[in-house]
Amino acid sequence: MQISTDCWKAARDADTESKEEWFAAKRAAEQDAAVAWTKQFDMPQLEGPAKALDWSERSRHQLMTAAHTALVVEGTWDEADWAELEEKARAITRAGWWIDQRDADGADLLELLEVATEANTGTENPFR
Repeated sequence: MQISTDCWKAARDADTESKEEWFAAKRAAEQDAAVAWTKQFDMPQLEGPAKALDWSERSRHQLMTAAHTALVVEGTWDEADWAELEEKARAITRAGWWIDQRDADGADLLELLEVATEANTGTENPFR
């Protein structure tokens, strides 16, 4: 038995609670991965409004992962090239900058980091 498109759409739209639960679970898993990655790779805490911090952490993690895949795994970069990019990324601590770049292609990250303004960088921590 085939369900009409209108019936399927009505049933899908009526089930908003499970959709919201699915999105919440997905965001929680992404946030856990971003926090673990931040600790593993010694990334600095981001600065900005509290409501933007989780989103910016996820955005940074996703963009850095995409960049590593494009430039190192599939590209021609070696680990020394990547370490240089990581240092530039550590300098960008404004949460809004990472959110603004969330749709960028990973291969473009180096160029984006090079043109980031001083307003996007935090204070240098000599104890890092």
